[in-house]
Amino acid sequence: MTWKGDFYRKRIVISDERHGLPYSKGIMASSIMATGIPPKRAYRMAELVEKRLQESNHFSVSTEELRAVVVEVLREHVGEKHVQRYVRWQSLGKLEKPLIVLIGGTTGVGKSTIATEIAHRLGITRVVSTDALREVMRAIFSKELMPTLYDSSFSAWRGLREPLPAATDPVIVGFREQTITVAVGVKAVIDRAIGEGLNLVVEGVHIVPGFIDPEHFKNAFVVHLVVTVEDENFHRSHFYIREVETEGFRPFERYRANFDSIRKIGKYIGDLAEKKGVPIISSRNLDTTVAMVLEEILDRVFPSSEEEVTLEPEREVL
Repeated sequence: MTWKGDFYRKRIVISDERHGLPYSKGIMASSIMATGIPPKRAYRMAELVEKRLQESNHFSVSTEELRAVVVEVLREHVGEKHVQRYVRWQSLGKLEKPLIVLIGGTTGVGKSTIATEIAHRLGITRVVSTDALREVMRAIFSKELMPTLYDSSFSAWRGLREPLPAATDPVIVGFREQTITVAVGVKAVIDRAIGEGLNLVVEGVHIVPGFIDPEHFKNAFVVHLVVTVEDENFHRSHFYIREVETEGFRPFERYRANFDSIRKIGKYIGDLAEKKGVPIISSRNLDTTVAMVLEEILDRVFPSSEEEVTLEPEREVL
């Protein structure tokens, strides 16, 4: 009985949450990961926060008090840069408009993995793939009506009906035609999310600069990014990994046979991104790429003039 009483006495409770939500290192680590800190180190920071609260006999804390401790721990162990990121990330929950993150790039650069990780770290529950939208549109429009929908982005040219001029690249023309069609569905999904006041991540090869205009969505913070893989061999290896992870559902050989077209589309998207001023993120290891994307999102939502966020005075915790 004594042990049980001691166990419950030492449990940290966030007092201003409904029913006294217990402190969770997992949830705290997710919050800290939004600053770009890798998962393992973020969990270590969450452990240090818990330890500091226990050592100071703070077993019932408000959210403001808890955040003050997080700021102290981050400042001591990872530096002021991550403190500012954490403070800015906390401000995302107070935005007056929903956050819409658009992640584009050619096939196989890791868009879906990055999008899922970004959504997790920012606490966004809705992630939409443009490939999924294309599948829905295929169920609505027949192949005779929308032939380019019925092939992958890199082989959409097979659905082109009219002969093309000799100097025209059919791969790019087919991709453009498919993208124009899918962009209609993308805009509808974004409009719906904004109407409901929901944050959203949309990823896919059809998120192409110039085809979706962020200025159209006045009632949201829209952050458009393009992911690239500069090294061809590294890019090619992604497809082998994809085959293994999907147990052959997405076979390596199919992508290898169309690799030149995939790279060509990647260059086309990259050129448009440079022309339109859309940030290009070079995909490296996952943690580094995610950190770069998070930094870009925070910079876009909180412009550089506001980058140095002033910490509000907090009650002394320690």
